[in-house]
Amino acid sequence: MPLHLARWTGLAGSTMLAVAAFLGGALPSGSHLANPVRIWQGPNGPLLIALWVVGLALSAGAWWSVRDRVPSARWALVTVGLWLVPLLVAPPLGSRDVYAYACQGATYAAGFSPYEQGVSALPCPWLDTISPIWRDTPAPYGPLFVLVSGAIVAATDSLVASIVVFRLLAVAGVGLTAAVLPVLARRCGVAPGRALWLALGSPLVGVHLVSGAHNDALMVGLLVAGLAVVASRPGRPGPLLAGGVLLGLAAGIKVTALVVVPFAALAALAGGYSVRALIRDGGWVVGGAVATVVGATLAAGLDFGWIGGLEQGGLVIGWTSPPTAVGQTFGYLVLPFGWHIDALPVTRGIGLAVLLLLLPWLLWRARTRDALWHAGLALTATVALAPLFHPWYWTWPLVVLAATARRADWAALVALVASFLVLPDGTGLPRYTKTVGAPLMTLLVIVVTVRLVRSARAARRPAAAESGGVRR
Repeated sequence: MPLHLARWTGLAGSTMLAVAAFLGGALPSGSHLANPVRIWQGPNGPLLIALWVVGLALSAGAWWSVRDRVPSARWALVTVGLWLVPLLVAPPLGSRDVYAYACQGATYAAGFSPYEQGVSALPCPWLDTISPIWRDTPAPYGPLFVLVSGAIVAATDSLVASIVVFRLLAVAGVGLTAAVLPVLARRCGVAPGRALWLALGSPLVGVHLVSGAHNDALMVGLLVAGLAVVASRPGRPGPLLAGGVLLGLAAGIKVTALVVVPFAALAALAGGYSVRALIRDGGWVVGGAVATVVGATLAAGLDFGWIGGLEQGGLVIGWTSPPTAVGQTFGYLVLPFGWHIDALPVTRGIGLAVLLLLLPWLLWRARTRDALWHAGLALTATVALAPLFHPWYWTWPLVVLAATARRADWAALVALVASFLVLPDGTGLPRYTKTVGAPLMTLLVIVVTVRLVRSARAARRPAAAESGGVRR
């Protein structure tokens, strides 16, 4: 597809998505019992679905077609900005999380801890906008975001105004990413234009980060800013401390950002790896991040109750999480034998155990390799092995990999598929496609695992041969 055609095709797609938002997006009055059939049979149902599917197809197709031939960073920024304009003025799309932000902010502004009780305890003045499953669960977000949410609700005292401010914060996060990603990309030898295009041009950014106003946008912006500062000034205490603070602020939004801190500490080394150098240079990054998270917690007058909130993700069962899909598939396979086995606790536990083994291994490899690229892999593993997967979660590894990996088509392909996993009102399709989706995801897990094992064996053979030659 020619560049000029791709630009206008993507704009047409985002315009269709904006119209779909007005017809049946994640509106405050939307039904919490919606499903694909009800949406189709509802007002403007066929038109709504058509606009959504065609709009996503045009946006995703235009983004994918240009991924290997972005002419410049300026062209990428102008095109992405153009695509985001229609979604800036449309109602939320793809998720109702922004209403939870408002209610949790109202809870905190009223003097309660959203880590100790759900929003139904206040009650939130906009309680009917939140799905019943999330009304009695603690907030899973970091203390900084709770503090910000409370300030927004206290200042606006309005649901609509709060949503506008949350969206402006999301736009600020996307803008911060656009500003600092080229710095990180150049440091890693990646073309800035291509990095910007892969990171910000997918429908995940327009639909979920901007229109859906997810706090992931601000978290990712702060995370990339922290990595860029660290990568630009290794061995310099002041910049390294500032980079650590930025990473701590990102973790104050969502604690997932802490996964990259050890890798940022390795990237902070001015010379080769040694324990002494790691303490000398990496200590500034780790210290800045930890001090910021603790400081935000104390400033908000909260504790570390977000850990309990993270555990609530297990309430959602979707085959888009590989460990969950494997558990579902096992249950389907034994059902013909009359066995009703809930394997999810086991497979999800195995997934977390693998993650706990994989992260130290990646960190060990990063000592003598590209630490920032390994940070992207660590985020990928964190998202893939978690009990719950939402499409916007994929923006975490995608943005880092876009700036640190010379080839990231596989990550872009995941983003492409993930864009079609929800309907405009936030209804998740995996819930209604589990009998097909879970076995397919399980098959994918098997294929990927086999390929990784074979690649690891192939990589060890030359090393073993070389070692044997030296001994002889």
